[in-house]
Amino acid sequence: MKLLKGIHKFDFLVALYVFCILVSEMMGGKTFPLAVTPAFSLNASVAIFLLPVVFSINDIITEVHGAGRARSVVRTGLLMVAFLFLFSLLATSLPPSMRFIRSEAAYDLVFRQSARISLASLVAFMLADFMDVAIFARMRKSLGRGGLWLRNNISNFVSQFIDTAVFMTLAFYAWDKPWSANVAFLASLILPYWGLKCFMSVIETPFVYAGVRWLRGR
Repeated sequence: MKLLKGIHKFDFLVALYVFCILVSEMMGGKTFPLAVTPAFSLNASVAIFLLPVVFSINDIITEVHGAGRARSVVRTGLLMVAFLFLFSLLATSLPPSMRFIRSEAAYDLVFRQSARISLASLVAFMLADFMDVAIFARMRKSLGRGGLWLRNNISNFVSQFIDTAVFMTLAFYAWDKPWSANVAFLASLILPYWGLKCFMSVIETPFVYAGVRWLRGR
């Protein structure tokens, strides 16, 4: 308990932010079924539980400390994702010792991500996170401190759409197929997944209020 009392609130938020984006990057490749019917199956990445937290932390920091501080946290997170990607390339390229030869294939399968998927994730996260901070700060300037729930959800809805659309397009656009086929396929991925993210954002709105009060020391 004494250890927890010695943690600064802002340090904790930044650490939680970095934790969420790194775990999403490392473990987000696994999907699980959300809804299965004879005609339709909706799957989601396990990262769906963490990504809304990232954008909520953006809004909490922007509300209390301003957009400049939030952008600094975003840049820090982007650097950590880049470091993770580079270190993954290094770790998986090194030869294993005799003791770990049998597990090398599984290790590489888990941690070696394709350059296209990793870069798509990094670009989408960068655009969406900065957009989230910009929209939230602009709305706060226009509306004042009121309507936190509205500012939080509008900024999240827009930024989460950008994140989903950019990632799915960069990761799964098939250059050997016609444009119309790509649009139909990508829409089937983007729209349900974006809707799920928006739903998660609405659910987490009370936590944004609690986070703002907690960070302000109330």
